[in-house]
Amino acid sequence: MRVRIALREKGIKFEYKEEDLTNKSDLLLKMNPIHKKIPVLIHNGKPVRESGIIVQYVDEVWHDKAPLLPSEPYPRAQARFWADFVDKKVRLLSLWRKVWVTKGEEQKSLMEEFIGHLKTLEAELGDEPYFGGEKMGYVDVTMVPIYSWFHAYEVSGNFSFESHCPKLVAWAKRCMQHDSVSKALPDPEKVYEYVLQLRKRLGIE
Repeated sequence: MRVRIALREKGIKFEYKEEDLTNKSDLLLKMNPIHKKIPVLIHNGKPVRESGIIVQYVDEVWHDKAPLLPSEPYPRAQARFWADFVDKKVRLLSLWRKVWVTKGEEQKSLMEEFIGHLKTLEAELGDEPYFGGEKMGYVDVTMVPIYSWFHAYEVSGNFSFESHCPKLVAWAKRCMQHDSVSKALPDPEKVYEYVLQLRKRLGIE
């Protein structure tokens, strides 16, 4: 999602291929033989791997079109710091999995931890329309795909993100007005259906 958003923000045409992760293609195995994971950007026949690295690569190659990272070293370092925070604290898969496979007080405690990280991001956003200032930037592209999971969290945990992090939800809705974002993110209802299937498979529902 991050890569598609970045490419569309810059107006770069690309061919998108879905990958069956239960039956990985020869192309994926050839282009990412180490991790055998998506996403992989193939540019001029050469692979670039890992979403954050790909987005930075896209920004550097097409630097003259809708730049995502600031031009000055310090703000650029700050953007990379907050993108890293998103990956290590908000997007952390182990935390997500724990939320989906728990109930009651344990789930409540995990959700409080998750919301705490979102509040930290909300404080960093402040009164700006985007983390990148007046325009979407690297942190926005890194964070906004997670918004597609908010509905599943809310229904599963019976609470509202908007009541806890109103500025962050307003930011996400602002991002969704960009075609680059709305075309990349999955339907929240389908994400919730996936979570329900996961919980049933694990014997939780």
